[in-house]
Amino acid sequence: MSVREALLDAARDAAVAGLWATTRMADVAAAAGVSRQTLYNEFGSKEALAEALTRREADRFLAGTAEACRNSPGDAGDCVRASTVWALTEARQNLLVKAALTDEAAGLLPTLTTRSAGLLVLFRDAAAAVILERWPHLDSDEVAWVAELAVRLTVSHLVVPTEAVEVTADHIALMVRRLLAPAA
Repeated sequence: MSVREALLDAARDAAVAGLWATTRMADVAAAAGVSRQTLYNEFGSKEALAEALTRREADRFLAGTAEACRNSPGDAGDCVRASTVWALTEARQNLLVKAALTDEAAGLLPTLTTRSAGLLVLFRDAAAAVILERWPHLDSDEVAWVAELAVRLTVSHLVVPTEAVEVTADHIALMVRRLLAPAA
């Protein structure tokens, strides 16, 4: 395991334990078995460490949602449905996501809400790319716009779930079908 991964694992452990708000960089370094200077050399600040941790988790979600879409039969709505089910199910089981949603003192929730623009763009672009990979005849601007709506709705249902995962996924898939149908 690389030093970077060990540091990210230590940071994740602190966040999952509900200790992120009080965790010092020295604590993360000690948990990873490296010096504080090594941690600062790698990330520079606690905020940069949190961003890297968020990005690592996002990369896992990107891979999972893309695979779910690629493996789903049917139309773009089915693709988005499969991705939504995977993302919401995984998020509800993911201890880091749970920590972000429940530990107000940690200040991690804004990474999913008010400071989530970068993540939304990342997920929108990835979703659009997978859809266009499977249905290249669709208009790329329309697909990007619909993908953004689907991602925003998925995140909204992650933060404030109001129905079962499958029902949410069905509703988002229906929206995708309706919005992309004229282009199909």
